[in-house]
Amino acid sequence: MYFLITYITIFNKTALKKPGMLIAPNLSLAFLRPQHKKYSNEKLQSFIDVESKEKEAGSEDFILCRQCLQIVTNKAERIEVEGSHCHTFANPHGIIYDIGCFRSAAGCGHVGSYSYEFAWFKGFSWRIAVCKLCLTHLGWLFDSQSNKSFYGLILNRIIDSA
Repeated sequence: MYFLITYITIFNKTALKKPGMLIAPNLSLAFLRPQHKKYSNEKLQSFIDVESKEKEAGSEDFILCRQCLQIVTNKAERIEVEGSHCHTFANPHGIIYDIGCFRSAAGCGHVGSYSYEFAWFKGFSWRIAVCKLCLTHLGWLFDSQSNKSFYGLILNRIIDSA
């Protein structure tokens, strides 16, 4: 910020000497300073009250990444697949996963391409799902050729916000 103000001031003085350059001689740098508004105590308290109510109303609805507390999905997105929300599977290396099924998980990014190898759900391919913020492996995105998809999230890597 200091460099920018110094540069503009120096540039302004030298540019005025060059023909063909139009720069206001009384350049105001007020736009570079932060603007502080003064609020009454009642107004400040109303901001705090509104923010607190919003947090209270929505905080119990979210599912978070256990590692970084990023919002991954919402409790309302829980679904049943093959008759259950929760499933236990082992991968080819013998690692056992308890997963929960979710309609969507906006807080997840995806790694790699889809695969049918060792698919846990018949007719579905899978792709690794990671937390968009910290890149922790959270589970898998399962997708079928009939455009049905869901997330299988590893239950010990997610937490409820409540």
